[in-house]
Amino acid sequence: MNDLKKRLADYFDNGIEGREQDYFNDCETFSNLLNTGEIRSAEKVNGEWKVNKWVKSGILTLFKYSKIIEFSINDDFKFFDKETLPLRAMDLDSKVRLVPGGSSIRNACYVAPSVICMPPMYINIGAYVDEGSMIDSHALVGTCAQVGKNCHISAAAQIGGVLEPAGAVPVIIEDNVMVGGNCG
Repeated sequence: MNDLKKRLADYFDNGIEGREQDYFNDCETFSNLLNTGEIRSAEKVNGEWKVNKWVKSGILTLFKYSKIIEFSINDDFKFFDKETLPLRAMDLDSKVRLVPGGSSIRNACYVAPSVICMPPMYINIGAYVDEGSMIDSHALVGTCAQVGKNCHISAAAQIGGVLEPAGAVPVIIEDNVMVGGNCG
């Protein structure tokens, strides 16, 4: 993990020229670690929340050297984003209930088993949504936001995101919280 941290920091500071394939491989590894919850932008350590600045800086690195490409599924569903940031691939093995109707989960975020996603909702990069939580219709979980276990983020609630500065604590919703509709 330390090698990945060092390489991401080096890409951010010194560019990727001549090592583009290494950059894209490391971006994929980094995104997968976020997707599985093995790393996160903030975590509770000894009862206090700690920012993982290197993770937030790594997310910024995903944006910095990527060009915008087309990810369109067909002529009726077009979208364009950074090449390192496709939508998150979800499947039955994720055990996430993703109801159809216009929801998006960005790659490089953790969505635990038994999370319910009601359309249309959006979970952004670096976010962490723990088990048993519901992200209701028109709700947003912002960049690097942390949502605990068994939370209900009600309809149209906006859980803000904080990516920059990298050392800033993101928005944190602890376990067993209900955020009422249209809050945020």
